[in-house]
Amino acid sequence: MKLQRLPDRNPVRLTISVMPDLNGALVAYAEAYKSAYGEAASVTDLIPEMLKAYLASDREFTNGRKSGDKSGA
Repeated sequence: MKLQRLPDRNPVRLTISVMPDLNGALVAYAEAYKSAYGEAASVTDLIPEMLKAYLASDREFTNGRKSGDKSGA
């Protein structure tokens, strides 16, 4: 079959605690998102995309993963 097996698509639930200043920044980011795109997005909806973008922009991490080092280092 030409199409490879689909990756695991079951979401994993994470629970985190953040300091009040970070929470305030996340709420402000969600407000900026709404201003920029004209639609609201919750902090919990934005965080996974923010983390994905951050990890994709970390060259050392992505290069380490490509070379088989699962820690990214």
